[in-house]
Amino acid sequence: MILTDCSQQNIRLKDELCYAYIVVSQTGTILSRIIRLITKAQYNHVSLSLHSDLSTMYSFGRVNPYNPVVGGFVIESPKIGTFARFKETEAIIVKVEITQEQKNKLKKRLESMYRRRRLYHYNYLGLFLAALHICYKKRNRYYCSEFVKDVLIKSRIFAEEKFDKIVHPMKFLKLEEANIIYQGKLRFFNEEEI
Repeated sequence: MILTDCSQQNIRLKDELCYAYIVVSQTGTILSRIIRLITKAQYNHVSLSLHSDLSTMYSFGRVNPYNPVVGGFVIESPKIGTFARFKETEAIIVKVEITQEQKNKLKKRLESMYRRRRLYHYNYLGLFLAALHICYKKRNRYYCSEFVKDVLIKSRIFAEEKFDKIVHPMKFLKLEEANIIYQGKLRFFNEEEI
């Protein structure tokens, strides 16, 4: 179940402001170091959350923190899974203002995908080809930044024109709507300090 940070006041649904949180990270795993070598990007993973404490983040990554080969649609958290295993994970967290209506669409999409998570697979070929600037898309297959881009567009938070066909995690930091709220070790993030 996904909880929201929005107050339930008597404000018109479409006008109430809420936030989506985009977490761009670098775990230091072998795969992330290889990707960093190829792309020269400081950060190479991205997750999406509807919670200011990041207790539930969605992405495409390792299904099992100890197995780098099997990837898919995952729920992540700074305190469990891959991020708990790789305690030195560096992150930049941005928040993006969205309406309650957009948040509801995003929440519904994420919950639907999670219920059907066995239908989704990691887009290994797409990730490899993206490093070569070749776009490869296959139904129900994503790598992390491809997934975040897709759900943000389908939830009508961003227009498709905001992104190139191939999007890298660092792109989310350059969105004019993105407000950086934290940079540092993911495990030290404390929502109450921002």
